[in-house]
Amino acid sequence: MTESYREFYRRSLEDRDGFWREQAALIDWQRPFDRVLDYGRPPFARWYPGGTTNLCHNAVDRHLAARANQPAIAYISTETGVERTYSYAQLYDEVNVCAAMLQALGVGRGDRVLIYMPMVPEALFAMLATVRIGAIHSVVFGGFASHSLAARIDDARPTVMITADAGMRMGKIIAYRPLVEEALRLAQHPPAKVVTLDRGLDRSGGRSAERDLDYAVLHREHSGARVPVAWIESNEPSYILYTSGTTGTPKGVQHDTGGYAVALAASMKHIYCGGPGETYFATSDIGWVVGHSYIVYGPLIAGMTTVVYEGVPIRPDAGIWWRIVEQYKVAVMFSAPTAIRVLKKHDPAYLRKYDLSSLKNLFLAGEPLDEPTARWISDGLGRSVIDHYWQTETGWSILAAYPGVEVTPLKHGSPSFPAYGYDLRLLHETTGAEVGDNEKGVVALAPPLPPGCLTTIWGQDERFVKTYFGSFPGKLMYSTFDWGIRDTDGYYFILGRTDDVINVAGHRLGTREIEEAVCGHADIAEAAVVGIQDPVKGQVPVAFAVAKDAARFSDPRERAALEHELLALVDQQIGAIGRPARVHFVTMLPKTRSGKVLRRSIQALAEGREPGDLTTLDDPSGIEQIRTAVAEATSR
Repeated sequence: MTESYREFYRRSLEDRDGFWREQAALIDWQRPFDRVLDYGRPPFARWYPGGTTNLCHNAVDRHLAARANQPAIAYISTETGVERTYSYAQLYDEVNVCAAMLQALGVGRGDRVLIYMPMVPEALFAMLATVRIGAIHSVVFGGFASHSLAARIDDARPTVMITADAGMRMGKIIAYRPLVEEALRLAQHPPAKVVTLDRGLDRSGGRSAERDLDYAVLHREHSGARVPVAWIESNEPSYILYTSGTTGTPKGVQHDTGGYAVALAASMKHIYCGGPGETYFATSDIGWVVGHSYIVYGPLIAGMTTVVYEGVPIRPDAGIWWRIVEQYKVAVMFSAPTAIRVLKKHDPAYLRKYDLSSLKNLFLAGEPLDEPTARWISDGLGRSVIDHYWQTETGWSILAAYPGVEVTPLKHGSPSFPAYGYDLRLLHETTGAEVGDNEKGVVALAPPLPPGCLTTIWGQDERFVKTYFGSFPGKLMYSTFDWGIRDTDGYYFILGRTDDVINVAGHRLGTREIEEAVCGHADIAEAAVVGIQDPVKGQVPVAFAVAKDAARFSDPRERAALEHELLALVDQQIGAIGRPARVHFVTMLPKTRSGKVLRRSIQALAEGREPGDLTTLDDPSGIEQIRTAVAEATSR
């Protein structure tokens, strides 16, 4: 680390007010804020209290004078073969029409709009229109099944839901409407109105004359509408995004308006180095936080063109992303290690087939980046590959290099240094004491959290404090629930989770949710799900299930049939993203004498490691059954 980096970081902590006042000048404010930070009720931080602003204004309206005709969105679907661009002026028109649609359907300030859509421009219009009128959006990933969707509906209680007839992946149509219909049937508090974008892909699923409306019809009715932005106090929520936890109930992570806008504007300048008129390509989905921050708001706030991509990295071939970089002159790209590991299986010549001269950096996040993958893609592209680390809860980087401040040397496998504004510590798991260099500790943050981070869990302040600030007795510290280590040069490395959340292809899944789905089968008494290492996805879930009548499933064919049923049940309850790679059957799970399942020991055995400390084990036969089940599966 050099003095330039050190000084920038030091100032962000020691002169918090001055530093973040400076960053606040990167966005428009309708009314100046009274002060930079109100931290009168720890750990709840209120950034820029009294100031009024609007995310949609900062992402769209303020650019019209200088770049009305510049592309704002470049939409590419390799699934449907459609490519089109929207200028900032056209984006302004579309967002205003959608805002008028929402207002006509009764959506007002503080109301929720649930968006369950594929990667299409209309999804962005809906997000921007929602915040334009002062409402709150909750985007649900289109891969989630009806049960998961219903849970999010009941927690957010949206006034309106916006969806589509279908999405597509690898040429296969994924019908949304049947999933929506089932979710609405399951939900205790369904929305009054459901708007469907008909892409002409699927006609299944029912319609209600009183509840259902067609996006195209509403669009025609409100064509040409102009809806003034609602000026929002900085701390009013902008969106809710659900993330998995150690319980079966997802957490509605709530982000504010002003602090989030400032954090993203600052990150575009200091971390991503993306400027007006350039193109930003994030390969994520709007159902995840990366999509919120760096497909929608970050690039648009910076006056960039953002790529909205519906497709996979290997279709029509493994060069599609690089064709997009060449065609749209992408300057900044953001993806996940899983995607790069998929590309590693294909001809590296694709990395050299296209003109990538516009590309400054490739950023990767979502899961630990292994050194061989980092070297492969860095050497293949001839570009810096910048690993960085953050969470749904933080909304932007916790650990990162920031070349916009100073270009520092990169270490493969390391997301570099604490990002400005984060008072980061590595703490001992039980004592809470700070650990030294090259010692493993829990990655923790001393509050107040910087702008852009979650302000609470939707409707559950107590859960917010207990979940995130209750890990270290006697210390008010935010736990990321990730292990980390710092080397003697000050570079940090992320080592994996401390809790029962697993990371599948950059997407966090609670093992408890999968266990509840497996235990929903009438023939299953209990189950334990762990995440095990996978060469492509980082981790995959594996289940160990106890049948109520073990004798009934002694025949391998019976067990295979039951495994198939359990996998189908997880698909139905959570979606294919939560499907275990395998289900192993045992007659008992290893537990402590107090009845706690020894998940870490199960995980170790499933990965071919020794189970570790078993001094609290109640019955050794439970561990032996896990060992035997894994060995038998490996030998087959």
